[in-house]
Amino acid sequence: MPRTKLSAPFAYEGLDRIFHEKARLGIVSSLLGHPDGLSFSDLKTLCGLTDGNLSRHLQVLEEAGYVDIEKGYEGKRPLTRCRLSGLGRMRFSDYLAVLGQVLRKANAASAQTGGNQNLLKEQLA
Repeated sequence: MPRTKLSAPFAYEGLDRIFHEKARLGIVSSLLGHPDGLSFSDLKTLCGLTDGNLSRHLQVLEEAGYVDIEKGYEGKRPLTRCRLSGLGRMRFSDYLAVLGQVLRKANAASAQTGGNQNLLKEQLA
């Protein structure tokens, strides 16, 4: 039987697993504020990633159609520029809306229990 919102209100189907990874969340958040894109080097610094880690995460995002990667030159130096695609912007906005629901529900649950961990454990048991 497929899950519905009523039967699984905490399933959060809209949390895209591609975004829901710490490094990719940082990459996409960085790119969101830079519509003209960022150089690979700047993105690496902003996200605190190694060349290899950033390359792999960008590959996943590019394969999903969420990021556009342009390779070219700035003068005689190679330059890789990364941009959030239109699809990436739309899907990330959807992701953030669902994440907002997660936070609101978690805050409401915490307020109902007064933040009492023991009460929450009893409710889950």
